[in-house]
Amino acid sequence: MSSQKSAEKITPMKQPTEIATRLAQQWYKSDIREKRLLSSDGWPLRIPIGKPSAQTFVNDPLKIREHVKQWRNIKIGKVVWEETKYRESSEALEFPNVWELHNPSEWVKATNDKDVEREFFLLSTIASKVSPIFHNTIVRKRSIYRSRSAEEIILASEIAQKLTPQCASGKPLRALSVNNSDTKFIERNRQLLTEFLDILYENSVSKMGLETFLGAINEKDHWLLVIPLDKGLLPFQQQRIRSSELMTSDLPGTHLIIVENEQCRYHLPTLPNTVAILGAGLNLSWLKSEHYSEKIMAYWGDIDSWGLTMLANARALQPTLTALMMNLEFFNKYRKDYAIKEPEIASLVPPTELTAEEITLYLELLASNKGRLEQEFVPEKMVKNILVNWRRSH
Repeated sequence: MSSQKSAEKITPMKQPTEIATRLAQQWYKSDIREKRLLSSDGWPLRIPIGKPSAQTFVNDPLKIREHVKQWRNIKIGKVVWEETKYRESSEALEFPNVWELHNPSEWVKATNDKDVEREFFLLSTIASKVSPIFHNTIVRKRSIYRSRSAEEIILASEIAQKLTPQCASGKPLRALSVNNSDTKFIERNRQLLTEFLDILYENSVSKMGLETFLGAINEKDHWLLVIPLDKGLLPFQQQRIRSSELMTSDLPGTHLIIVENEQCRYHLPTLPNTVAILGAGLNLSWLKSEHYSEKIMAYWGDIDSWGLTMLANARALQPTLTALMMNLEFFNKYRKDYAIKEPEIASLVPPTELTAEEITLYLELLASNKGRLEQEFVPEKMVKNILVNWRRSH
């Protein structure tokens, strides 16, 4: 600008080191890091440098010369210069106005920060070997790449893409070997694998747990409630048994009822030669045991997306089981008085193990503002009648 007044309005000039510090700080912000590394939006990055005020121009010419010298020495990106005329000068002078950075590499170099450069190099190495579907998660979560080697992250991404629901077939995690990984790789990287699998399976893995998703024995063990519904069938009225023991125990009786929630134990009637297992939730891998294929089985859970997902998981392991009180007609009977909103759905896509009628119910639940009917609210008399009729007919 040609006047002193307009020159004084100019943004105060900044040294390369000041801007470099700010650029380095931006690296540690997830949103900025993700946008600049994974999107072309926002490039080139134009950073105002500012110009000397009229007062600085008059009183501190050495500072101005040093400022200009420093920006003349910048070889990263492009420094855009602009002429400015001050009242005290006889001619317009050229000053650095904007620093343009054209890509992530120039941004990282401009930070002049060894830690940022090291992280960028590591991310670049990982990104070149890992499926793009994982890039956002890796870039946003520094804890992923700061605590592991590139080789470990790359291997974890490859393993995640080869892991499938129930692929452990009742084995512990350390018994799985994928891509020549060592026996403890999955255990050591379970959180990272869960992150990757959540991307592939719509966040369902973190909700149900890695062992349950893979069909592996949870060596921490989940205690389930076992109740004999016939006198003399077991030497106790109810007892908690570890899920790992259910994998190897042959329970007495010809009939078995699996109930999602423990709170429903008081709904259960006396039934001949029948045992009930309650509270398994998503921990159903024990059903794969050959002992259960010899029994006549029923499943009763909440009518919501998670309840139907659990039903599908149970049916995947025991295809002949019967679903009880988990159909659209039953839901419509009680939805007005007892249905509530489901806080978080299992998936937008119904599980393939559901029947056509169950898929219709699943989609109806997703479309409803109140798509959840909890077991506990079904009248006890109704539950007892349905269970008695099921037992009589099977």
